[in-house]
Amino acid sequence: MKKLWLIPLLLIVTICAFAQTYPSKPIRVYVPFPAGGGTDIVSRDVTHKITTTKGWTFVIDNKPGSGGNLGIDAAAKAAPDGYSLVMGQTSNMAINATLYAKLPYDPTSDLTPIGLVGTSPMVIVVATQSPYRTLTEVIAAAKAQPSSINYATSGNGTVAHLVTELLQRETGAKLTHIPYRGAAQGITDVLGGQVQLYVSSIPTLLGHIKTGKFRALAVTSLKRSDDLPQVPTVAELGYKGFEAVTWFGLLGPAKLPAPVLATLNAELNKALVAPDLRKKLEDQGIEITPSTPEQFARLIKTDINKWGVIVKASGAKAD
Repeated sequence: MKKLWLIPLLLIVTICAFAQTYPSKPIRVYVPFPAGGGTDIVSRDVTHKITTTKGWTFVIDNKPGSGGNLGIDAAAKAAPDGYSLVMGQTSNMAINATLYAKLPYDPTSDLTPIGLVGTSPMVIVVATQSPYRTLTEVIAAAKAQPSSINYATSGNGTVAHLVTELLQRETGAKLTHIPYRGAAQGITDVLGGQVQLYVSSIPTLLGHIKTGKFRALAVTSLKRSDDLPQVPTVAELGYKGFEAVTWFGLLGPAKLPAPVLATLNAELNKALVAPDLRKKLEDQGIEITPSTPEQFARLIKTDINKWGVIVKASGAKAD
C-alpha cells in the first residue's frame, strides 16, 4: 500500500515518453465528406504542409454520409492516442446537434478540439440579368410580396440554408427555400432564371462571380472578403453585428493525452502561419484563424446554441 504513490508517477512518465515519440506511425484523418469537396481540400492542404515541415505521415480517410456524422463518429469512437483525427466543420459539429433527432456522438463530450483552421463566409448572389442590384432591393421586394422570391442552397439544413433563415429573422423578409442535392443544378437554375438567389460559400461561387455570370450582393462575415473586396457585408447594409460563417477545425477522440494535444495544436498553428499554406487557403475564401484547444471548444458550444435556435425556428430537419 505504501507504494501506491508510484502509480501516478509512472503514469506521468509513460505519458511524457509517449509524447516524445509521437507520432511513431501514420496519423489517420477522417474527412466527413467526399474527396474533392471543400473540407477534403482543406484537410489535404493542412496535412501536406505538416508533412513537408515535420515529416509526419497522414492518411486521409474520406468517410461521407449522414450529413458528415459518419466521419465524426468514426473519430469519436477511435482510440484516444492521437492516431485518429477528424476535420470537423460547422454543419457536423454545431448544426447537426439540433438538425438530427439523435446523433451517434456528443460533439461536446466525445471529441477533443485541437484547433481551428479557418472560417469562410457565405455569399449571396443573383444572376447578372436579375433586376436586383443590391441585397436591400431583394429585402424590400420580399417584404412587399412575402415568399415571392426563391433562394437556392445545396441542401436542407446546410450552413447556407440556415444563414439565410437568420437573415430573414434579422430583416423581416420572407423568402422561399429551394434545396438542391449539391451545387450544380441550383446554380444552373439561378442562371436560367427559375430561382432568384443562390447562397453558398465563396469558393463555390467565386469563379462564376469573376466570369460575370453572377452578381454578388453581400457576404455574411463581419468584414469584407479579400476575394470580393467590393462586395458589402450584411452588417454594413444596416444589420449591425450580423455574422454567420462556416468554420473548419481539427479534432480527436475525447481524452487525448495532454502532451499529444499540445503537440498537435502547436504543429497545426505553425502550419497555418506558413505563407504558402495561408495563400492556398485564402485563395479558397478561407480566413486563417489559429486557436487554442480551449478557444475552439468554446466556439463549438457557442455555435451549437446559436444554430440550434435557427434550426428550431426554421423547422428544418435532416433529410
